[in-house]
Amino acid sequence: MNARTEVLKTLTVKGNGIRFKDKGAVSEYFGENVFNYESMQSKLSSEHYESFTKCVKEGKELTFSLANAIAHAMKEWAIEKGATHYAHWFQPLTGATAEKHDSFIEVEKGKAIERFSGKQLVKQEPDASSFPSGGLRVTFEARGYTAWDPTSPAFLMESDLGKTLCIPSVFISYNGEALDKKAPLLKSCQVVQEKSRKLLKHFNIPANRVESSVGPEQEYFLVDRDIALLRPDLLMTGRTLFGAQPSKGQELDDQYFGSIKDRMLAFMHDIEQELYKLGIPIKTRHNEVAPHQYEIAPIYEEANIAADHNQLVMEIMKKKAIKHNFFLSLHEKPFARINGSGKHLNWSLNADGLNLLDPGDNPNENFQFLTFLVAIIWAVHQYAPLLRASIASAGNDHRLGGNEAPPAIISIFLGEQLTRILESIEKGDVSSETVQEIINIGITQIPRIPRDNTDRNRTSPFAFTGNKFEFRAVGSAQSIAIPVTVINTIVSEGLEMMNKRLSQEMERGKPLFEAVISVIKELIPEIKTILFEGDNYSEEWLKEAEKRHLPNLKTTPEALKAFVNSEFQSLFSSHNIFSHSELSARYNVELEKYCKNILIEASLTLKMTKSRIYPMASKYQTALAQQISSLKNAFEKEGPMTEKPMQYLTHYSKKINEMLDILSRLEKEIEKASGLEDNGECAEFLVKKVIPSMEKLRCYVDELELLTDDKLWSLPKYCELLFFD
Repeated sequence: MNARTEVLKTLTVKGNGIRFKDKGAVSEYFGENVFNYESMQSKLSSEHYESFTKCVKEGKELTFSLANAIAHAMKEWAIEKGATHYAHWFQPLTGATAEKHDSFIEVEKGKAIERFSGKQLVKQEPDASSFPSGGLRVTFEARGYTAWDPTSPAFLMESDLGKTLCIPSVFISYNGEALDKKAPLLKSCQVVQEKSRKLLKHFNIPANRVESSVGPEQEYFLVDRDIALLRPDLLMTGRTLFGAQPSKGQELDDQYFGSIKDRMLAFMHDIEQELYKLGIPIKTRHNEVAPHQYEIAPIYEEANIAADHNQLVMEIMKKKAIKHNFFLSLHEKPFARINGSGKHLNWSLNADGLNLLDPGDNPNENFQFLTFLVAIIWAVHQYAPLLRASIASAGNDHRLGGNEAPPAIISIFLGEQLTRILESIEKGDVSSETVQEIINIGITQIPRIPRDNTDRNRTSPFAFTGNKFEFRAVGSAQSIAIPVTVINTIVSEGLEMMNKRLSQEMERGKPLFEAVISVIKELIPEIKTILFEGDNYSEEWLKEAEKRHLPNLKTTPEALKAFVNSEFQSLFSSHNIFSHSELSARYNVELEKYCKNILIEASLTLKMTKSRIYPMASKYQTALAQQISSLKNAFEKEGPMTEKPMQYLTHYSKKINEMLDILSRLEKEIEKASGLEDNGECAEFLVKKVIPSMEKLRCYVDELELLTDDKLWSLPKYCELLFFD
């Protein structure tokens, strides 16, 4: 009995895992581990509290005296909650989070005193020189600073060993360049607010605050940890490099929205309790399409806080998965021929609580809505390659264009009603009225249902879904900070363009209504090439998109080039989001990450084939040969009784030889790729040579898995990974 069969036998007996005590009503403990406004108000004087709220909401300066008061209050609150250490919590260019813990204690005359100053709150120097910087700094110039972000509340991270006060922060170099994903996001939030407020003045809407509102839906896979531990590929890369298709996958759609099994529900409930304590408003949980695939989704929040919270969601999920004896995969495509995981990014703009993307009951008369809508469409049309670059990764390349994700071609879905309105404006007819339709099911007991202004197009990468846009191409493991930064920036440019054009029309004496219609009518012929209402997965769309000259950037190395495009770099620098050097640094970091990820996968493919796959296949090949030899002896000579077994052995042996040929080729290609110092050259070689060889090798291995005696195959199979509860 091999390790695989032993584990499977044990799992059958083990049962359904952990049980825990429910904390009761969420409202009783929501945000208890967050230094929020309520906690702050109880610890600060009214003067300091008012000054801080003005700092956050109105952009007033934060003085050091105020910082000292907040630091003391924060320390007192944290210690009362059981914290012993604090850390500036930041998001380096790795895409994960980082923290360096310092104790509150200082020693005076041999006596320990808890102390936390405004200086310690506002700035730390963690060094952190080993994080990727893309050339913005080198190791011998090690200074890197973290600076407190007052707009995102501090929180306590709990473990069985204690609590740590985490202070959301930006991470910058000695010269002030952004070395993280939060600083550019904060800048983009400021810019989109400025441009929105400016445009809203035309509509007599005096907005004090405009926020980009974000709600990321998080998909993930759960696999029993004992089974996953037998798969080196899952553990090291997050995905299976080999695995034959099981007899049953997701064809029956019986997993989707099905009843959640107890063991998974225990995990979900556990992470929700932890997230609620951190003030993260998780709203939805459900089974996804693929076996053992699930989704969790929050209520929308301001973009910066939503980005922080999504990082915490992924972090808490990983910790709790271990506790529940699960392996959590956030990889975009952990299993071949099975739906991958994304992070549907819902994005909108809110002005003092007013959703600027709400069409209202009659959207063709809502000129403010149409103005913002067309500005966004124009922005996506102009800067589609940047959106594609913002979600580029080795993992997402496996997913984009599959049956569960939009293709690499960026297009926009608006829905029948809005499309009809824009077509009417283009033709010069703005008198048509829109009426909300009713869905009549035909069952007396069920009330009539009002039909939404737009349907959903689940194949569209950037779809309007009623009062927001849904960017469906973001990868499951990715930080949402960069996609949101890009959306905020390009939309800011679109709003600025729209403001200039409206101002010009109104300077010519046109009233607002005529000016809006005139500008939109002028823009529609330019932007309508990116509008598509059909099936984005179809071959017809690929051909149509090519006719429309829409970019189809299929691989990460192709997509990332947008970050070093001079026009796009000028866009970011003009809004003070990224300097040219900061954007080039991100290109270098992401390209290097891509090369390293593919080389890790390729090296592991090589190792697993040599040390696991070939020995298993060779052992079975020998067993087959011995069986045929025994048959020959039993029947004294070759004949009909040994003809078919001999053909089977010949076919099996041929597959082994072909596998070894590809293996030899892959080994040489990995050696060559590893020796290429230029990441651009390396990435191109990986795309053209190494990845195709890995895919071809997988085909042979997957076929051998189906042909080999099950008792000899030591790697857990898809049927076990995906269906063992």
